Amino acid sequence: ASAARYGLNIADVQEIVGGAIGGENVGETVEGLARYPINVRYPRELRGNLEALRSLPILTPAGQQITLGSVASIEISDGPPMLKTENGRPSTWVYVDVRNRDLSSVVADLQQAVAREVKLSPGVSIAYSGQFEYLERAVARLELVVPATLAIIFLLLFVIFRRVDEAALIMATLPFALTGGFWTIYLLGYHQSVATGVGFLALAGVAAEFGVVMLIYLKHALERVGPDASLGEVANAVRLGALQRVRPKAMTVAVIVAGLLPILVGSGAGSEIMRRIAAPMIGGMLTAPLLSMFVIPAGYLLMRRRRSLNSSIGSSSTTGEVT
Repeated sequence: ASAARYGLNIADVQEIVGGAIGGENVGETVEGLARYPINVRYPRELRGNLEALRSLPILTPAGQQITLGSVASIEISDGPPMLKTENGRPSTWVYVDVRNRDLSSVVADLQQAVAREVKLSPGVSIAYSGQFEYLERAVARLELVVPATLAIIFLLLFVIFRRVDEAALIMATLPFALTGGFWTIYLLGYHQSVATGVGFLALAGVAAEFGVVMLIYLKHALERVGPDASLGEVANAVRLGALQRVRPKAMTVAVIVAGLLPILVGSGAGSEIMRRIAAPMIGGMLTAPLLSMFVIPAGYLLMRRRRSLNSSIGSSSTTGEVT
């Protein structure tokens, strides 16, 4: 209203204030190949002086000279360096650096603390973004990928062996094969993340392959003794079949570990993620071979004994009915 009486609008006043405080480029200076703008504005001692700013002269369209203080109220206050918007709403960002803890637990604690201590005004909301948002999306995908992967592994095992119990034997041993991976990431101080999840998926595939090859060798060893072998002969055949896999399995584990160790101890771009993928696989190479050499043969031997017992019971009942 005060500016309108002198024939001025807000843009005119802002232009004068901007020229005095922010300055105006009046030319360029050339130094070698570089060009630098020449900016003219009030000196620092006047830009921070309220009285000097109030006395800033303004020339009206009628040629009258007035001061800035006569058309505007001037004060110095702290404000945001820039205005940000998100989905058409003003927003501000609070950055949190997470150390020595996993991201999910930190965000969970933050959400509880904010819900307990912060009272939001109407129209104000809080959103957690950044790496946590990406982690949530990745976890949502893994919740679909992991069951689908396990289902595919079970289906392939059933296609190979044509028996549900043999496929279930290998699937039941997979969690024990993954224990080495869990111990490794615990000892290295890694937290559960998308990268470690990918490493565990790869480890599950390798452990399943170990079990498949071991079971094939056991079945071949049992074929040599014939279907009418005694329990002692079956146990001896299972033992010999498992022993045949010791050297090939040791070579396989040595090659895998030798290939992954440089990734685990390496540095450079992307090494943080690659180390967390390699760590579960290296740890699993200690437990998965032991599992396939001891647990799977023992479980398969128990399975064959149960089959023999069921077949003998069935034969006895059939003989009794005939007599």
